[in-house]
Amino acid sequence: MPRRKRDTLLPLETEILGLALSMRRAGHGTFHGFGLAQTMREQSGSRALTGHGTLYKALGRLEEFGLLTSHWEDAAAAEGRPRRRQYELTGQGVRVAEQALDQAPARTPRIVPEPA
Repeated sequence: MPRRKRDTLLPLETEILGLALSMRRAGHGTFHGFGLAQTMREQSGSRALTGHGTLYKALGRLEEFGLLTSHWEDAAAAEGRPRRRQYELTGQGVRVAEQALDQAPARTPRIVPEPA
């Protein structure tokens, strides 16, 4: 498997950011992994998801890159089911997602660090 180029996103990560941006624009600022996977399959027939572990690893990487933040939902919101981890685009995540949409499918978007 080829190594990832520094400061670039994988196609799955780009797809996640694009969908997260669409959801944000539709008024849904936060999302959880299982719901995201369902939406990805419904909207694009995503072939990138071979298992939920693939998605959660990608979400973790996007959080490490500073493009997403996450938190556990309140126990009261769970109402008899396990709590879910809620994800949200950061300001940098919005910019990278917009860049990815502008460039698709021309090239892989780059992650530009936030100014210090």
